[in-house]
Amino acid sequence: MIKVLVVDDEPQILRALRINLAAHGYDVATAGSGAEALRRAAAAVPDLVVLDLGLPDMDGGEVIAGLRGWTGAPILVLSGRAASTDKIAALDAGADDYVTKPFDIGELLARVRAITRRGGDQPETPTVAIGDATVDLTTKTVHRHGDRIRLTPTEWQLLEILASNPGKLVSQRELLHRVWGPSYDRETNYLRQYMAQLRRKLEADPSRPAHLLTEPGMGYRFRP
Repeated sequence: MIKVLVVDDEPQILRALRINLAAHGYDVATAGSGAEALRRAAAAVPDLVVLDLGLPDMDGGEVIAGLRGWTGAPILVLSGRAASTDKIAALDAGADDYVTKPFDIGELLARVRAITRRGGDQPETPTVAIGDATVDLTTKTVHRHGDRIRLTPTEWQLLEILASNPGKLVSQRELLHRVWGPSYDRETNYLRQYMAQLRRKLEADPSRPAHLLTEPGMGYRFRP
């Protein structure tokens, strides 16, 4: 059964979507805020998220970013914001489809069927282990034996990209572009410096890393 998480602060919409989706064979969970959505997603790992942007505690774009830190599950935005700039921003942030309110339930169900047929990457666990350190990709925190390990924003960006792609070689160019920007192509010394800092904080033996690996001349790889 396909698991769907519906996130909206309007109880009537939550109820209507829960009833209609359940009637069509979906396993439905609901959340009324962004924080609740992230907690429920981490606990239940949904196959699809239907997300309102206007939430009481945070913007829906922040929820998209929080989810995209660890899962490729499709995200269908359901929002009263009809401006093209809002749609573009949501899609650029990682949403897969966008439906404006008021909406036709038949069309929405058709979009859900289409997006779940296409699917996304299989959801990954929101936490990964690096030795005895635990990386939580949802809350963007790292702990070892209950103590938080402080990372700089740049260290976190690098770690998040690698940990979200376990076993995959991520090229130097891709890391430079995603962390520092598209004008950075050859500043591989930045990568060496920050990867060394990450290893000192996370690896048991930074001189012989077991998880944050260098592929000489190509890029870096996270080995669980």
